[in-house]
Amino acid sequence: MTQGEHLHDRPTLLLVDDDATLRGLLRRALAEKGFEVTDAPSGEAALALARQEPPEYAVVDLRVPGMSGIEILKELRALDPNTKVLMLSGFGSIASAVEATKLGAVGYLTKPADAGEITATLMGWGPEGAGAVQETPSLARAEWEHIQRVLAECGGSISRASQLLSLHRRTLQRKLKRPPPAR
Repeated sequence: MTQGEHLHDRPTLLLVDDDATLRGLLRRALAEKGFEVTDAPSGEAALALARQEPPEYAVVDLRVPGMSGIEILKELRALDPNTKVLMLSGFGSIASAVEATKLGAVGYLTKPADAGEITATLMGWGPEGAGAVQETPSLARAEWEHIQRVLAECGGSISRASQLLSLHRRTLQRKLKRPPPAR
């Protein structure tokens, strides 16, 4: 069965996340956005579902039990290279975002991401809605945004943020003194 030959009137979406509460919320919200949603708490469960019917779209958490989101991405793309896969992560690693993109992911969002952001990224929409092109930030901008998120989560503590980012404290201070990079 190919991408366009699915059994459903609505586009199929596979949601892979080990957080049952988040998975339930996203499942309902994405169904309201017009998707036929199936979900799985692990990589093995997700791939079992995908082997039965490869989804048109997939939203995959980077860290789930059994296998990494990157491994799930590879397997989904091997089953059907047309599956549009969006990676989610609560950790926002720049290296994993680059790797996911190189392997064919259509996007990479950090949690919490809402159904609107997910749908816009999967469909190639920008923040203005249908038809707008979503601008991918530069690597420098993605790094700057990640540093800002981690710093905010640490309550502004540069020492704690530098530990979490695996950066020397002075290196982090230098990065923070620079203006934000252009998108």
